[in-house]
Parts: sequence; structure tokens; C-alpha cells
Amino acid sequence: MIEIKHRHSGEVLASWAGDSLANADLRAMDLAGADLSGQDLCCAQLQNVDLEGADLRGANLGRANLMNAYLARADLTRADLTSARLGHDHRAKAANLAGADLTGANLGRADLRKVDLRNCNLQGADLSHADLRDADLQGSNMHGCRAVFALFIRANMQEVQLEQADLRNSHLNSADLHQANLRHSNLGSSQAEGFTVLNLANLKRADLSGANLANASAEDADFSKAKLVDVDLSHAVISGAILDRCDVSGANFDGVELATVSMDFANFSQAQNANIPSYKENLR
Repeated sequence: MIEIKHRHSGEVLASWAGDSLANADLRAMDLAGADLSGQDLCCAQLQNVDLEGADLRGANLGRANLMNAYLARADLTRADLTSARLGHDHRAKAANLAGADLTGANLGRADLRKVDLRNCNLQGADLSHADLRDADLQGSNMHGCRAVFALFIRANMQEVQLEQADLRNSHLNSADLHQANLRHSNLGSSQAEGFTVLNLANLKRADLSGANLANASAEDADFSKAKLVDVDLSHAVISGAILDRCDVSGANFDGVELATVSMDFANFSQAQNANIPSYKENLR
């Protein structure tokens, strides 16, 4: 018999007959504030469960079903959520992790579609191959996270901290990265013929200083007023992109076609290897 107690008061919130919570059916239970640190919840049924403020540090939630679970402000530090199901086609049925601490958590291959991840701490988390289509990550701290081959299509990533993040081969099509911090992030590729996709992404006022965008596809992306200092854009495809009023000092444009790029009032005076068409005007 396992007793699930409140992390602070010690009150018994629920009990489960068995030696482990793996495969346990805890659907719709009220486990707010529960102490589940280090517990094995692999493949557990946790749909509609209330885990607000729960302690899940180091817990194993691999392949668990957490659709429509409420995990706001939960502590999931170093938790294993590999292949966990938190997302849904309908936002109202996706999990809520707003304000949760996911520092160092493993979310590899997790289903996070339309999940509320606003203001989360995802420092050092692993999101490789995770599906974050339409997820809301606004204001989250993803410093140093690993998200290779992750899907961020249409995700809300406004003001997200992505400094030194590994985003190689990820898909950020139509993602909103307005004022995001992508300093020294890696948006290159882990494969010889691979590339990261940023087509139609909103990167207005984003800081990409020192980032690697070599071979990236950023067609029709909006970089207006972004900081692209020392960015490696070599052989990137940025047809139709907007670079208006950008600072591209030290940026490497080797092999980049600029014919269809909007560059009004951008500072190209110290850009490297930029082959600027003669008809481009209003450059600084």
C-alpha cells in the first residue's frame, strides 16, 4: 500500500494498493501539493488529475498520460517525462504546467501540443524530438536546453530565454519569438544535409547575437529590429525575410541570397560576405 501525502502537512491525500505507482490509475484525483518525489509513475493514468504545486522531483513519468492534468507550479526538477502524453488537439484538454519547474527534466519525445508552459523553468531540460506544436511557452526560461529535432511550429515563444539552447534541426515554422533571447543558440544542423526551419517565424526585436543559423531555412521570417551581431548565416535561405532596421555587425552572409530580402535601414556596414544587390536602398 502506497500512501500519497501532502508535501507540507503530511495529510494523506490518496492511497494505492501496490508496491509501485507504475501503471496506477489516478485519474481525476485531487493531489494538489502531493509529495511524489522519486516515485515511479511510469505509464500511469493521470488524466484530469490536480497536481498543482506537487513535488515530483526526480519522478519517473515516462509514457504517463497527463492529458488535461493541472500541474501549475509543480516541481518537476530532473523528472523523466520521456514520451509522456500531455498534449491534445484541443487546448482545453491539454495539460497546464504554467510556472512549473522543469529544470533538467527529460521531455524527449513528449507530446506537448497546445500545452500551457508559460513562465516555466526549463533550464537544461531535454526536449529532443518533442512535439510542441501550438504550445504556449511565453516568458519561460529555456537557457541551455536541448531541443534537437523538436517541433515548435506555431508555438508562442515570446520573450523566452533560449540563450545557448541547442535547437539543431528543430522546426520553428510560424513560431512567435518576439523579443526572445537566442544569444549563442545553435540553430544549425546535427547532420551534413540537415537544417533548422524558421519559415514565417516572428523574430522581431529578438537577440540572436552569436547564434548559429548556418544552412537554416528562414524564408519570409520577420527579423525586423532584431540583433544579429556575429550571427553565422552562411548558406542560410532567407528569401522574403524582413531584416529592416537590424544590426548585422559581424554577421556572416556567405552564400546568402539577398535579392528578395527587405533590408530597409539595416546596418550592414560591418556585415561579412554580404553580396548586396546594387538596387538595395536605405542601408546604413
